[in-house]
This record gives sequence, structure tokens and C-alpha cells, in this order.
Amino acid sequence: MTTIRDFMTDDHRRCDDVFAEVEQAMADGDKAAAAAAFVRFQDDVLHHFAAEEGVLFPAFERKTGMSMGPTQVMRSEHVQMRELMRSAAAALAAGDADAYAGDAETLLIMMQQHNMKEENILYPMCDQHLLYESESILPALRSEMPGAAA
Repeated sequence: MTTIRDFMTDDHRRCDDVFAEVEQAMADGDKAAAAAAFVRFQDDVLHHFAAEEGVLFPAFERKTGMSMGPTQVMRSEHVQMRELMRSAAAALAAGDADAYAGDAETLLIMMQQHNMKEENILYPMCDQHLLYESESILPALRSEMPGAAA
């Protein structure tokens, strides 16, 4: 049986792979391909955030009564990453490779730290507390993340 941790971690990797496509296109000097890949990356990440904020975090908070703990930290980091993605997208649209590189580097570090916290702390807590709800939560997460593995 797929766990919440496995499913959400797999989606992190999928988003990371698309981000790597952006970086490769930038390294190749193909700004049009970079911009197109970034649109896909941003869309995938925003769907991932929506699944967490709309499905997973509320279920975890209802079950545990913890609304000021790890989910609050993750939401706050989502806000910061959304802003970095907006800035990076604007830099790409303006053709400013240096500004994009700065935003992308900050975003990469933030995503790595964020994903580690989710994968090693929050998702295992979700699997523990939402064990009996996972059969309904996983399909709800999938429906929020159209690009996620089935």
C-alpha cells in the first residue's frame, strides 16, 4: 500500500525533475525552453501546495488538534516559495538570466530544506495519525495534483 509519505515524496521528485529541466535549458542558453519548463514546474508545485493546504494539512490538523505546529511552518514556507517563483518567472519573462539565477538558487535551497522537513517529519506524522484515513486522502491528493503518479 502506498503511504502518504511515499506518494508526496514521489511528487517532490517529479517537481525536482522539472526544475532540473529549467536549469538545463538555461545552461544550454535556450531561454524559450527554460521559460516553458518553468511554467510546468510552477504549475506542478502550486498543485502540490494546493493538495497539501487543501487536503493533507487540514486532515492532519483535525486529527491531531495541531494547527500551530509543522503545518503552520510549511504554509509559511509555501508563501515564501510562491514569491520566489513569481520573481523567477518575471526574471525569465524579462530575459534576465542573472536575476533568474539568483532566485532559482534561493528557491532550490529553500525547496530542499522544506522537502526534507516534510519527508522526514511531517509526512511520517501524517502516516501515523492518518493511517485509517489514507484510503480517502490519497485519492483526494491525486485529484489536486494532475501530474502526480497514479
